[in-house]
Amino acid sequence: MAAYTKGAIYAVNPATTRGQSTKLGLDPKGEKIVYTNGRAVIIRDIKNPANSVTYQEHVKPATVARISPSGYYCASADEAGTVRIWDLAGEEQILKNEVKVVAGRINDLAWDGESKRIIAVGEGRESMGRAFTFDSGSTVGEVSGHSKPINAIAIRHQRPFRAVTASDDNTLVFYHGVPYKFNKTLKTHTRFVQDVRFSPNGDLFVSVGSDAKAFLYDGKTGDVIAELPASHSGSIMAASWSPDNRYIATSSADRTVKLWDVEARSVVQTYELGEGVGAQQVGNVWAGGAADEGEIVSLGLDGVLNVLDERVPNQVSRKIYGPPKGITAFTYTAEPSPTLLSGSFDGTLRAFDADTGNCTPVQGAGHTNQVTGIAEMAKGKVATSGLDDTVREVDVGAKSFSTATASTSALPKSISADPKGHVFAAAGSAVDILQSGKKLSSVSTPYGAASVSASGDLVAVGGEDSKVRLYTFDGSTLKESKTLENNRSTVTALAFSPDGSLLAAGESNGKIILYSRQGELKTSAWTFHTGRIHSIAWSADGKYAATGSLDTHVYIYSVEKPTKNIAIKNVAAGGVTGTAWTGANKIAVAGSDGCVRNFELKLE
Repeated sequence: MAAYTKGAIYAVNPATTRGQSTKLGLDPKGEKIVYTNGRAVIIRDIKNPANSVTYQEHVKPATVARISPSGYYCASADEAGTVRIWDLAGEEQILKNEVKVVAGRINDLAWDGESKRIIAVGEGRESMGRAFTFDSGSTVGEVSGHSKPINAIAIRHQRPFRAVTASDDNTLVFYHGVPYKFNKTLKTHTRFVQDVRFSPNGDLFVSVGSDAKAFLYDGKTGDVIAELPASHSGSIMAASWSPDNRYIATSSADRTVKLWDVEARSVVQTYELGEGVGAQQVGNVWAGGAADEGEIVSLGLDGVLNVLDERVPNQVSRKIYGPPKGITAFTYTAEPSPTLLSGSFDGTLRAFDADTGNCTPVQGAGHTNQVTGIAEMAKGKVATSGLDDTVREVDVGAKSFSTATASTSALPKSISADPKGHVFAAAGSAVDILQSGKKLSSVSTPYGAASVSASGDLVAVGGEDSKVRLYTFDGSTLKESKTLENNRSTVTALAFSPDGSLLAAGESNGKIILYSRQGELKTSAWTFHTGRIHSIAWSADGKYAATGSLDTHVYIYSVEKPTKNIAIKNVAAGGVTGTAWTGANKIAVAGSDGCVRNFELKLE
């Protein structure tokens, strides 16, 4: 079997924490935003959000990432205090350098205007940050003067170089460089200082804080110039400058974004971004080049990226959606239009246009805990299960949950469905049969039901005792007909081929056994995974199976040539949680990192 080519990546949205500023970066052209979620670093096109790049080499969760002014490198930091500088030229993402900065979380970092030096700051024991050269890691100054964690760093890109840090000790520290040395402490704020940013021309810088105040300073001397009039009613979490230096955008926990005229020291636009905790704004960036004034991208606590146009008052131009956390359930449906559905740890569902990658949230009363399964029912409808012990139905066309909700006997680990709307839920000690929000019957499974798959009147249940049991379904209940004993560990994934003639059974040890519908062993050669099998998806013709595992790999196995396969290695940090065929030779893969990746296969 031949190889594959990579396609579009539908990215996860930024990770957020209540009461903490989330730093968003920008590429030099102002076209792409940079942020982190889990161990992944995401570089995402603002105009075309499906055009994304991911970097997943951090061992610990990444916290902030910035692209150098030259555009050749990206520096990303993590909770372990490590900064990794990697190449943006080509797809290899070659590591240029790795620098240990502090013995704790890094909250922010900044490049100087020459793309030679980096200052990274955060939470440390002996120091709160470090200034170093990007290529050798040599120290080019010291970060001092703070008694509590540092939340933000900004570097003036023009000579003479200056830097300023903002901290939880309510102060800012101004530095002269290079090398960067302490110059003075600025005690303008009365509460945590959340963000600080230099203007593009370096003449001014602005600081914002939890005291709902914003101050302007001279970029060369650090002297206070003015306090902006009180306008926000909550903590100001982020600030950014327009490319022409005329305006500042501030994002606040009061669920608003305000646009300030710097010269007039007044608010010229206010954007109200909804109700509820999720509408609190925790980060922003001003996108667009100098010739194009661009757009303001403000991040909500719910992870939604709100795109604002300065020319249109109090109106969100568009919202950029994506999974807010790692994907835990995944499927594809062709009706009423090609759609990929993903469920996450927080119970939310996202629907992707399989062709364009456009993402929208599934509305309505959904799950209140992790989504554990998504299964296609009749055309245009899917069933979902969650750790809230419920099975719900979704209208794919309307992208909303229906009112049909049924409770399960226990935590549903896996679900399957048939075109008549019957849903089979493997819930540990029982398999529940549900339809239209009602439980029809329940079959006791003392062996521990871990996975389930249905095909016509046959239902297969994978057990924690390493066996697969076949049941016949008469429309209301199940009757056991056969036990298959070729597996050697917990059967974590089951999938009948489209015509129902074959059954693939994946195990917690990474092996997959292929049976006939009658339970005869077809092959035990699908053994290349080394971790728990999370997903098995069949091609429409039933000749190939795409499998995803905790080992982060995807394998395309052939029925006709069981010993041959296509290996797609290191697809998603934390493991592959879902696979789906979107065409005769195309697959979509969902991961624990919250991203959906597309691949085109070259099948023999």
